[in-house]
Amino acid sequence: MLAKYWKKIALLILIIACVFNVMGKLVNKLSLNKEMLYSAQYMYEQEQKENPSDQT
Repeated sequence: MLAKYWKKIALLILIIACVFNVMGKLVNKLSLNKEMLYSAQYMYEQEQKENPSDQT
């Protein structure tokens, strides 16, 4: 039975692997965006602490 359906089984495994790969990349991309936002916010706060007279 395995010999008869090996192409379909291999294709199914390939599709599942691709889905996991894409989902992993999307999850990492979102966390990278959050990290960049947090870094920008931290840098802005540090700049405001260094130059309090520049606040409007």
